[in-house]
Amino acid sequence: MELENLLKQMVDVKASDIFVVAGLPLSYQANGRQIRLNDRPLTPADTENFVRSVFRIANRSFDHFLSLANHDEDFSFALPGIGRFRANVFRQRGSLGLVIRVIPFGLPNPREMHIPDEVLSCANFQKGLVLVTGPAGSGKSTTLACIIDKLNHSRTGHIITMEDPIEYIHRHQSCIVTQREVPTDIATYGEALRSAMREAPDVILLGEMRDYETIGTAVTAAEMAQLLFSTLHTTGAAGTVDRIIDAFPASQQRQIRLQLSMVLQAIVSQQLVPTKNGTVVPAFEIMFMNTAIRNLIREEKTHQIDSAIAAGSAQGMRTMDQSLFDLVAKGIVDKQVALQYSIHQEALEKRFEVEGL
Repeated sequence: MELENLLKQMVDVKASDIFVVAGLPLSYQANGRQIRLNDRPLTPADTENFVRSVFRIANRSFDHFLSLANHDEDFSFALPGIGRFRANVFRQRGSLGLVIRVIPFGLPNPREMHIPDEVLSCANFQKGLVLVTGPAGSGKSTTLACIIDKLNHSRTGHIITMEDPIEYIHRHQSCIVTQREVPTDIATYGEALRSAMREAPDVILLGEMRDYETIGTAVTAAEMAQLLFSTLHTTGAAGTVDRIIDAFPASQQRQIRLQLSMVLQAIVSQQLVPTKNGTVVPAFEIMFMNTAIRNLIREEKTHQIDSAIAAGSAQGMRTMDQSLFDLVAKGIVDKQVALQYSIHQEALEKRFEVEGL
């Protein structure tokens, strides 16, 4: 099948990812389910032809890829009238492999994506650090795109995004939006962040906090009255705080703990959960900073953050298990599935029993 036709078909069926791997039929993922397009396994020659076609469409050098020491390359490309795509090309068992993430044109609708108003309210902060966390493929980029779009329509200022690669395209609305792709426009996240501080930013989106140097620069930027959004591949607010602090040498951990307690505004953790009708729906843990949580971070009592979130429902907070309980109570998710995705399985199971679910 011609690549352009395949990509158009994938957009039409709302696929999230396309898998081109030798020994496997051409496959895609939609609504959390993997689907084979046919029964014919791809050969190494087939996968190389696919990869060459993607490099040609993206106007990139295949020979340059072959010269890379790590045999791995990420990039994005667009097909006019069809959509945007993010490609990862890699080697496996001596052959080339390819995974393409499908990004439809336009920005996601937060209602259709089931993103709650409490999460979108993160656009109301004027300064500080907001983190969206969760495993790969859990919808973090989609959530951030919705928040940035709300900012872009509700205030004036300069929004700078740094992404690897750029997924959603934001047009200039009431804000000026500058989008930089790593490593196409600038070499690293750290360099992009340091450069951004000289570009009169009001809001910064840092695609990922990958190392303690980037984390340190991001925290400093948030201290300087910028509003900064970023992501981590962590589960839960408490685990996120610990991950950030543990990234630093022991001699610097007390200082970063103090800084984090002052600049952090919110942590949103999410995961995609299979529904009864065969689709997926996001479940969210939402933590907004208050005096109690700031003290817990400063005093190295992060293990108590879950309890503080549970007690903060009046402020719009919710635990992951609360979100899962609500999805079961609404008949969207099966109880056993919710238990598989829960943080405190026994406590959630007991609550189901008490509530008669």
